[in-house]
Amino acid sequence: MKLSEIRAIATKQKEQVAHYDIGLPREILPSLPNIQTHALIVSGIRRCGKSTLLLQFVQSLAKPWFYLNFEDIRLFPFAREDFALLDRVIEESGCRLLFFDEIQAAENWELYIRQKLDQHFQVLITGSNASLLSSELGTKLTGRHISKLLFPFSYAEFLAFFGLSRNLDSLDRYLELGGFPEYLKTSNPEILMQLQSDILYRDIAVRYGIRDVNSLKRLFTILVSSASHLISPSKLALPIGVKSPSTVLEYFSHFESSYLIFLMPRFSWSPKSQALAHKKVYMIDPGLIHTSSVSFSPDRGAFLENFVYLELRRHTADLSYFSEQGHECDFIVDAHAKVPLCLQVCRDLNSDNEAREIGGLIAALDFFNTKIGYLITADTRDTLLHSGKRIELIPAHSMDFQDISTG
Repeated sequence: MKLSEIRAIATKQKEQVAHYDIGLPREILPSLPNIQTHALIVSGIRRCGKSTLLLQFVQSLAKPWFYLNFEDIRLFPFAREDFALLDRVIEESGCRLLFFDEIQAAENWELYIRQKLDQHFQVLITGSNASLLSSELGTKLTGRHISKLLFPFSYAEFLAFFGLSRNLDSLDRYLELGGFPEYLKTSNPEILMQLQSDILYRDIAVRYGIRDVNSLKRLFTILVSSASHLISPSKLALPIGVKSPSTVLEYFSHFESSYLIFLMPRFSWSPKSQALAHKKVYMIDPGLIHTSSVSFSPDRGAFLENFVYLELRRHTADLSYFSEQGHECDFIVDAHAKVPLCLQVCRDLNSDNEAREIGGLIAALDFFNTKIGYLITADTRDTLLHSGKRIELIPAHSMDFQDISTG
């Protein structure tokens, strides 16, 4: 590329982002560290607000900052040797705070970031592909980065965005619309459909050379319709039209790396047993489930469980489900902690399901030798004493991870 081209692109991009509506301050904003020794990397699914979050951050720092978005089509010819030209543009700007969007699109970016850190620049990065980021971070940037995962709007952020109160009506509205900011502003479902298409085709099929795009799309549709349920790769190969479960596992990995899905393992003290057991699948956002599912009768209980997973996942990645001797409990949080959290999710507790739901939770409490369990419902608050255990029924719309984690 030419120096003049990079200079012009950077100038135009900075003018554009400087006029963005940075909107609602994100919950994660106070946790972002103001440091120069490490690169701050914010990752997450496309369109969840990563750039906006870092714009909020740089404005709070009140420092001159340099910006470049590597996904700009005009930067597609950008090659390794062009980093020397970029250095000259940065030097001309006089900025010591660097903000790079989707930098994993540039070859050898991690070497360049390490160089800028060694030169005592403050570096902020966004990225929307976990596998590309992790492979490079694990080599050239080991110990020189702090990573934060951003989700679409949480329920609390959704409430703040619309000025709503915590109640069942607002929760159900969130479970329908989800938390992608642009979709919430426009109510245009094509935004979510295009997002899904961009990730499946551009981020996965093109990037990984997958020619059978139809099987990829069929698998994603099945997973969306299976949110909060157990999945088996061996049982999915035939329905999506591939020959081997290993191909299904490969697709799973790509979906996870793009932050479309999360796979939660069954709890086991044995890593091997945990790896072999079936996993539960959860979607990144309720809105994507509504726009992508082929189910004509939405499972409201599954929607609520997916919601609880996301609320927990914002705080910890140590999540598993419990399944022993016919008893199941939906969530074990921080299983290796001194007192793990055991949570069951049931939208409406009634005579038909009470024995199963309570029994599964009691079995988990007995297994982990803890006295208090939580049953997350749609709109019921109560306390049950059962088999020497205390079970707190908590409405999902008032659920607070910090409160339950501290008892």
